[in-house]
Amino acid sequence: MISRLLAAFICVAAMPACTDARGSLISDAMIVGDAMREPILGKQGRADIGAQIFEARESGHCVLCHQVSSSTALFQGNLGPNLDLVGDRLSAGQLRLRLVDYQRVRPGTVMPSYYRIKDLYQVGTDFGGQPILTAQEIEDLVAYLTQLRETQHAP
Repeated sequence: MISRLLAAFICVAAMPACTDARGSLISDAMIVGDAMREPILGKQGRADIGAQIFEARESGHCVLCHQVSSSTALFQGNLGPNLDLVGDRLSAGQLRLRLVDYQRVRPGTVMPSYYRIKDLYQVGTDFGGQPILTAQEIEDLVAYLTQLRETQHAP
């Protein structure tokens, strides 16, 4: 059985079109510049759960492409940028949009759109019509990533 993440990697995005878990479009009004400022469906995230999603093979598996020094995950990837201080570089809204649909920020990126279900190709039958991550999981990841700041690394 193909994992949700693997299914996303074999998907090639056509035109960016964010949708919520029920398939309705997320309004363009929710996106300002390169950020989606408000939490999806009003969800609030938990950083401790976000850290688990970041490492978990069955969900985000962000460590496949990214590194975080404080993570205990083995074999962290280097395809994407190191995320040690990402909370200093990007706002919660910028992180949210990158997780929801990075195609809107950087067309042609290999990073999966974790909360998009339309305009994808080669999606496994078991995974069609559903996002890789739920709104809650996206917000948990945002909470985790925003706490990765310089102040965390101070002695």
